[in-house]
Amino acid sequence: MTLDPETEPLQHDTPGSFVEVLPPSAIQDFSQDIQAAFSKRGWQDLMPVQAGVSPYLLANRDVIVQSRTGSGKTGAFLLPICERLRDAQKGCQALILVPTRELAQQVYNEFQLLTAEMQISAVAVYGGTSYKPQLDAFKNGVNLIIGTPGPLLDHLIRGSLTLKTLKYLVFDEADEMLSMGFYRDMVRIGEFLPARRCTAMFSATMPDSVKRLSSRFLHNPEFLTFSGDGVHVSEMDHIYYIVDPMQKDRALMRVIELEDPDNAIIFCNTRNEVEYVAAILKRFGYDADQISGDLSQSAREIVMAKLKQKSLRFLVATDIAARGIDISNLEYVFIYDMHKDTDQYIHRAGRTARAGNRGVAISLVNQIEAVDLKKFAKRAGISLEERPLPTEDHVRQRLSEKLVAHLEGSLRDSSTAVKERTKRYHALLKELSEHEHGEDMLLLLIDSFHQHLIRLGRGIESEVLPQPTSQASSRRPEESHRPRSNSGSRPSRPPRRRN
Repeated sequence: MTLDPETEPLQHDTPGSFVEVLPPSAIQDFSQDIQAAFSKRGWQDLMPVQAGVSPYLLANRDVIVQSRTGSGKTGAFLLPICERLRDAQKGCQALILVPTRELAQQVYNEFQLLTAEMQISAVAVYGGTSYKPQLDAFKNGVNLIIGTPGPLLDHLIRGSLTLKTLKYLVFDEADEMLSMGFYRDMVRIGEFLPARRCTAMFSATMPDSVKRLSSRFLHNPEFLTFSGDGVHVSEMDHIYYIVDPMQKDRALMRVIELEDPDNAIIFCNTRNEVEYVAAILKRFGYDADQISGDLSQSAREIVMAKLKQKSLRFLVATDIAARGIDISNLEYVFIYDMHKDTDQYIHRAGRTARAGNRGVAISLVNQIEAVDLKKFAKRAGISLEERPLPTEDHVRQRLSEKLVAHLEGSLRDSSTAVKERTKRYHALLKELSEHEHGEDMLLLLIDSFHQHLIRLGRGIESEVLPQPTSQASSRRPEESHRPRSNSGSRPSRPPRRRN
């Protein structure tokens, strides 16, 4: 690579001017220091995502990268950034935003291994720890910051951190950050960013919410999706989980809680299963409705209209909904029951990724069904990804992080009047801490807050704050997802079919 960061301006040409596809990088294109660190790790050459992304970042071109965990994406942005930051002047030159403290630590550790012999400084910034090391790093002119949006925004608002010298901005696992509720914080961070910078966005999936985020931060980006050794654009992600048939309902809820889709169709094979799954979703507080063969045409049209208008979050359906229905803004399809005719997979999955949008199809299968699905995918030329089923501990940890992120954001944005109003609850908090059932009552309050978030969905559009140049005086109205009332009791399980 011959581009010089000191002579190449960190700005974009006119839209549409970047049409050249850049050839992949090789490890020999990097400095001797990076090559030595690379070799010390026992690596022979760049992974496909690293080879494909590096030339664009080295050329200061914005990119949106679809790449899954474990593909080497951390190196895809660290390698070119570290190459450009060799002998960098003091001050924040690069900012990497991540969804969790664990990922911040992981990226920071990778940075340390890569730059052991280089004069580049970095700091990890996340909540739940002392701010002193972070403040000391800022005062010393740290070059690279890796952190979660909330604590970074705190520093920016307080003035303890400035991004005036920023050259590179990376969103790592953008879909995860949106699912965690960081959209509002990221928009606020945007107010502190310099106009001239190179921005990269990495995401395992590319739903509409990620597109909306990219439109705020990237200009004329290249879109790269990695599969094997090639780079291509793909319109869908096909994912499957192997689950115990008797635990499928619990598995579905775990996946939904982690994926946190804006909207989805969930396909079942029978009317009984449709009713059962819809009841489960409502019991968890989700806005859900159902259609099956015995529903009248007029009632069916009313339900479909709600889904199209995004006033319904989850539709549970039999294959009556799989053909002849066009829902251009549908983000996810969940296949709860595999159809005995595997060709039906195409009709079900085809309800998403329409009108040029991206989509995700997720299947819950047993061991035998997984074999049939893989055979079909190979025959149909579909790239299929197996994922490990999330554990209850994983879901609990994710939920805790999400709720804390929302509460921190609300605290940061609360008015003086709100802060004054909350003071009246100090005595109640003390009383609850000493009450015999105080812990259970606090848990009820937390669950009520969580149900509120579920009813709002991700709330991405409603959390958009006015741009710095906007004269808007109010936020956009929230999209309301109101679940139907239900008794809260566990619905009866329909009889299971033998495989």
